[in-house]
Amino acid sequence: MFKNLAISLIVLWITASCQHNNITTSNQYVNSHASSPEDLNSSNDPEQLGSPAGTQKETNKAKKAIDISGSPARNSAKTNPLTSGDEKGSDLSAQEKIDQALELCNYAQQMWEKGKLEEALTNLDSAYFSILEIDSDAHPQFNQQKEDIRYLISKRILEIYASRQIVVNGLHNEIPITLNDYVQKEIKRLTGPEKKFFEESLERSGRYRPYIVSELKKAGLPENLSWLPLIESGFKVRALSRARALGLWQFIPSTGYKFGLSRNYYIDERLDPKKATQAAISYLKELHNLFGDWTTALAAYNCGESRVLRIIRRQRINYLDNFWDLYQNLPRETSRYVPRFLATLHIINNLEKYNINATPLPPIDYKICEIKKQVRLKDIAKEIQVDTKILKELNAELRYALLPPESYQLKIPEHKVQIFLSKIDKIKATYSPPPMFVYHRVRRGQTLSGIAQKYKSSVRAISNANNIKRNRIYAGKVLKIPSRNNGTRVNTVASHSIPPGQTLKYTVKRGDSLWIIARKFGTTTKYIMATNRLSHTTLRVGQILHIKSKKQLAVAKKGMPTYQVQSGDSPFSIANKYNMSLNKFLALNDLNKRSKIFPGQTLIVK
Repeated sequence: MFKNLAISLIVLWITASCQHNNITTSNQYVNSHASSPEDLNSSNDPEQLGSPAGTQKETNKAKKAIDISGSPARNSAKTNPLTSGDEKGSDLSAQEKIDQALELCNYAQQMWEKGKLEEALTNLDSAYFSILEIDSDAHPQFNQQKEDIRYLISKRILEIYASRQIVVNGLHNEIPITLNDYVQKEIKRLTGPEKKFFEESLERSGRYRPYIVSELKKAGLPENLSWLPLIESGFKVRALSRARALGLWQFIPSTGYKFGLSRNYYIDERLDPKKATQAAISYLKELHNLFGDWTTALAAYNCGESRVLRIIRRQRINYLDNFWDLYQNLPRETSRYVPRFLATLHIINNLEKYNINATPLPPIDYKICEIKKQVRLKDIAKEIQVDTKILKELNAELRYALLPPESYQLKIPEHKVQIFLSKIDKIKATYSPPPMFVYHRVRRGQTLSGIAQKYKSSVRAISNANNIKRNRIYAGKVLKIPSRNNGTRVNTVASHSIPPGQTLKYTVKRGDSLWIIARKFGTTTKYIMATNRLSHTTLRVGQILHIKSKKQLAVAKKGMPTYQVQSGDSPFSIANKYNMSLNKFLALNDLNKRSKIFPGQTLIVK
């Protein structure tokens, strides 16, 4: 039926072009139909634009839609030059018909969103006849606008028919499986060389699929989409791709942000199965509304909607494309992605046939407990006598198995909740400041291994931090270096000390920056800028800077209460002891999150 609709649309365009070749006939046609809306559906091909014609019921619907959307039939008698005897018409009347068609398209979209499919189709029919009234020979400047609106109308019609079949009325809750050569090839892979991967993924799926299926049902989406994580990540929560896509549903950071998945040093919500599932459902619904069929929507999920849209625009039959029309032009990974998903669905429905033996793991029952101190999951696991892996699995969004400093909703196995609540005060708090990064500009002749050695890092860590492939770097590129000593640059850490109250004159050398100089003298860039009244960070070789010591807290803040650091203290524990926020404590003592404190050191508290 869908193919018949597509053929009917093509026939309609050809017929419309033939009608315009004879302008006299066309004028008579438009005159008679503009003055009599009842004839719109009675004299045309009943398969045009997918709208049945020839019945009084459909005629009344067309009348109603036209009246609601601005009464194009009545307005055309006043503004259409063809009805007033002027064969060429005017730019104003042609532009009005363009605007009228766009209004009808917008109204059709509103009707579709409300589930009134027939009214939506009727308004699209009216929009199409509105642009047919514009003579292309007399008004060539409107040809592009007509073509754009014709494309929009056709795309809307296909979306309505696709949603009618798959989502809105729920006639088909499954994605149709096409067993062509491409799908058969993926079936052989998944049941042959990749059989072990398939079985292991099937086992892991039991942890997450019940929740995914329930959410898909609520959203009105096909339940088969719950198997998408199998080919995305193998149902591995921490799966990371070469493109830096992460989690069950393999979100890249930008798409994750778009659908509400935030991240910081402690938390990455792409790793949370439930939050990522909600984001994936929103994304899939958006893609299906855009493309109208699930195979094309899944292709866009893999390589991005913009890329699929570019390929569609290059097709000769623009809006009639489906996945198999686009198959040869898609990226290699995407052209395998959809057949691989269809192969997965086929295998799932025929496990015995392919001798797939796997028992899905049951979900872990848990309860949420709010905790207001920073602790490590391994310390909690030790106190409540549970495997650390289970806590990590339940709280997968914690990047380093470390709770953030602020209040956090921790997931605890249901049978361990009472033990946890009774021992929560005994679990020791910790403070682990986020590691800082050093930024290095690559010079000619430098290599990754040499840079890694200089900063006491590793080639792999630098490559991962900068998404470097094949260890290739270029002169001038700025690299983010994760250092093993919390980002401290070895050859520039307080190599010169300044006595309290004294000022040192420093001459800027080639390669210096404010950050390097600040590290060298144990101060900060802001303090140097304030001391030298600098309005920007740019330095020049030979420039004289005045460097002052910052170790004058006792003098500058005389009279404030102090605390002497004891063994085992941390900035977090001291701030917590005096009911201070960590940031305020650090600022008061001119410390930062990577500063170290020592037993016997005197710090200011409030």
